Amino acid sequence: MKKFNSYLLVLFFSCLMVFTGCNFHTEADMDDMEENMDDMDLNIDYPAAFVVNGESNDVDVINLNDLTHKDHLTLNGSMFPHHINMSPDKTRLAVAITSTDLSGGHDGGGMDGMTGFKVIVLSSYTGKIEKEIVLPKMPHNAAFNADGSELWVSQEDDHQSQVLVYNVGSWTLKTTIPVGKGLSEVTFSPDGTKVFAANTMDATVSVINPETKSILATIPVGKDPVGAWPAANGYMYADNETDQTVSEIQVSTATVTATIPLGFKPGYVAYHAGQQELWVSDATNGKVVYYTKVNSLWTRQGDIATGADAHAIAFSKDGTTAYVTNQGAGTVSIIQVAGHQVTGSIAVGKKPNGLVLRQ
Repeated sequence: MKKFNSYLLVLFFSCLMVFTGCNFHTEADMDDMEENMDDMDLNIDYPAAFVVNGESNDVDVINLNDLTHKDHLTLNGSMFPHHINMSPDKTRLAVAITSTDLSGGHDGGGMDGMTGFKVIVLSSYTGKIEKEIVLPKMPHNAAFNADGSELWVSQEDDHQSQVLVYNVGSWTLKTTIPVGKGLSEVTFSPDGTKVFAANTMDATVSVINPETKSILATIPVGKDPVGAWPAANGYMYADNETDQTVSEIQVSTATVTATIPLGFKPGYVAYHAGQQELWVSDATNGKVVYYTKVNSLWTRQGDIATGADAHAIAFSKDGTTAYVTNQGAGTVSIIQVAGHQVTGSIAVGKKPNGLVLRQ
């Protein structure tokens, strides 16, 4: 009997060791498994919305076919990603890493001594990181030029900001363009013939020739402009946070042709060509306000409640649908454009800000 009991005891411990070796994983093992999953290529072969989550520190991917949250892209431990831009051939994404929570506004300055600033370039089809461009100062965004051969990066500075131009592929610095104080966003006109740098602390917008890299004009706008957003009607629209206005800038003449009073702090401006409407996000009240021209003046026509701290706006290729990130709500609102009605909401990460569509 003793011999039989000893046999059972040995058998029990042998089985336990086999079970433990095959099925028990430590926390370190699980972390390794997650890292291995992060290294796997995704297959983003569907029409997609890429949503930057400022506090979750990643990019959510929404399948536009069925409006489901499909995938997410990791950013190698980077903190507070901000706006996102897509290359003209739609194969690359550029995400600015600010290391700073900008959801409360873009007042410029105060970044001395901070680190972690960079721009991350990813494949829009696999989610793999192609390049990390480490920077000495904060980039609010990075934008590809018209043919995708260059990446233009904003560099904020209290005294004189810079626009850095990189060769795409080799990622070598091609040139540096000095602009104004407290640069926020750098954007291209829709036809690619001009570049607009919003100097937040100067209350100006620098207009740059993308071929010669020379400054064509420096335009006074309202206080604390964040970005001059492109429109298909031949204008750019600068959102002036503190003045609570939008400056309309004619691309061909590089002059301000109108100042639109809002009565709220703008977060983003988007123009809908089919409706001939200007949409402005109202972060304070969690809505999008839309305007049309009446007797040559931009006039408020209505608003659409979306979610807390409404921010970026993007229209679908066919113009029927709008998508709005709501930083405070952690959602993306889906809007039927013609009726100005919210038809759905998609939960994403914390403090979603930047948004771009690949269709």
